[in-house]
Amino acid sequence: MLKKTITYTDYNGVERTEDFYFNLTKSELVEMELSTEGGLMSKLERLSGDPDGVEIMKIFKDIILKSYGEKSSDGKRFIKSEEISEAFSQTEAYNTLFMELVTDAEKAAEFAEAIIPNFEPDASKIAPIK
Repeated sequence: MLKKTITYTDYNGVERTEDFYFNLTKSELVEMELSTEGGLMSKLERLSGDPDGVEIMKIFKDIILKSYGEKSSDGKRFIKSEEISEAFSQTEAYNTLFMELVTDAEKAAEFAEAIIPNFEPDASKIAPIK
């Protein structure tokens, strides 16, 4: 799990510094890997040297919003939903993070490494989804 401190100016002109949490579980990563033609990891590697950043921006938007959530007060759950992701996407904190990741390859790599579980999914060992 990544705790990311983001400083941004809200829509009332107030500068804020807040902590946001991001995490992808192994099951979420397997789902993303299998639902991406050729595999998500392979696609990211292939696109990393591509000067056309449109596709990489789409992938990072998806990764940010799928990994964003809120920790329960007891720390037992990491709560994610479409509503929570959509609410985050409507903030300047999201905009600040998105722009940082799509304009700085090093920060994008650090973000991805921090939220992606430390394993390489082997699609050949996963039963096909029917």
